[in-house]
Amino acid sequence: MRHGKPVIFATVGMLFGAAAVLVVSHLVTPAPQHLVTPAPQHLPSQRKKSSITADAQVPIVAGPRSFSMASPPPSSGDDTVTSKAQSAAHPSPATPRMHTVKIEQGDTLMGALISAGVERQDAHSAIEALRSIYDPRSLRVGDEITLTFDEPENQSFQGFSLEPSPAFKVQSSRSDDGSFSSSSIKTPLNDEMVRIEGDIGTSLFAAAGEAGVPVDIIQNLINIFSYDVDFQRDIQKGDRFALLIRRKVTPRGEAVGDAVLLYAAMTLSGRTTALWRHESKDGRIDYFNSKGESVRKALLRTPINGAKLTSGFGTRVHPVLGYSRMHKGVDFAAPRGTPIYAAGDGVIEIAGFKGSYGNYVRLRHNNEYATAYAHMSAIGKGIATGKRVRQGDVIGYVGSTGRSTGPHLHYEIMKRGKQVNPLGVKFPTGNVLAGAELRRFQGQRATMEKVYAELPVGMNRKLARAH
Repeated sequence: MRHGKPVIFATVGMLFGAAAVLVVSHLVTPAPQHLVTPAPQHLPSQRKKSSITADAQVPIVAGPRSFSMASPPPSSGDDTVTSKAQSAAHPSPATPRMHTVKIEQGDTLMGALISAGVERQDAHSAIEALRSIYDPRSLRVGDEITLTFDEPENQSFQGFSLEPSPAFKVQSSRSDDGSFSSSSIKTPLNDEMVRIEGDIGTSLFAAAGEAGVPVDIIQNLINIFSYDVDFQRDIQKGDRFALLIRRKVTPRGEAVGDAVLLYAAMTLSGRTTALWRHESKDGRIDYFNSKGESVRKALLRTPINGAKLTSGFGTRVHPVLGYSRMHKGVDFAAPRGTPIYAAGDGVIEIAGFKGSYGNYVRLRHNNEYATAYAHMSAIGKGIATGKRVRQGDVIGYVGSTGRSTGPHLHYEIMKRGKQVNPLGVKFPTGNVLAGAELRRFQGQRATMEKVYAELPVGMNRKLARAH
């Protein structure tokens, strides 16, 4: 029995050991996955667990986010490995690299592509594919070419694109088989109405230009009023002009192509003259007053734009001969090379050098009227005896040939073979609308007047758009 105490202590020790094993086993055994939430790293790992049942639906804090027991648990490390493996098996497509080149003086499309790092053969193939829809020789200084390469690792050239105009884009793209094909995109255009008004200082051309009127519209404005207005003598400070213009614009608001003058009015010395554009059913376009009378007369009073009247019709001291003699026309001073227009429809009777007149052209308009143009620096291309011309065709250019002291146009109007004052001739009105055509014009005029009245003034605003 003297060994009794050791036996007892040994037995007790064994019992405590077994109990410890059970406790440790219980602590080590993982809990069900849906009850485990990783502890935030900033909290002690020895933090006591809360006793929570699956039905409690109590949020458990897990790092910076909260989710309920109904929410899916955070993914484990194994899930991350699986996701990476899937990504490796199905790599995402590479992002193309875009590079823009601006064309400068002397550049060619081939040279621009090669300079940007494109292999010569690829550049040649891409350009050849584009030729079916775009002529590379049409490339202009300032055009921008966008080149496309695939991922930076191999820099494979995939094609290029450019916009010959704001409403037209062409591109050449590499196909799956390595060849190139071309395509084009046309941007839909919208109509935009613009109302412009302004005061005239010394020149209609200058005043309209300052108001933002395109040059081609200014030229048209001067042309349609040239039948009744002497732009050298009739324009006074304080006179006004008013215009309604239609132009095509892209969705980005960029103007494309030529604008169209729909309505024009000029107030000269307090008197307003208004003209409206009208296209007849047979396609002829002209400008008419409120009565439907065409603005076009038999002849233009001033067959040149922007010139200054320097000598009128009548007796004067000749600037070269030095004595008084009859001046049988009017002189308009203008820069050398300024275009000279046919004053009316007609047939060319003379075209060539004519003594003191220098380079000279004479047109026969009908049995009553003829016009002559002298001292030109050059006669217009294609102008020859016997050829028929239309009113407004360029017949020559201002110069100082013959007996002349400086660049100017000497202009004559002959009535039944005798020179008359071009500024004093009364010409009959041209076409006059009647019947159904007149009613159609009046309806269009009313529409234009309504649009004009509703628009604010300004060239730089998107004022009205037809979709």
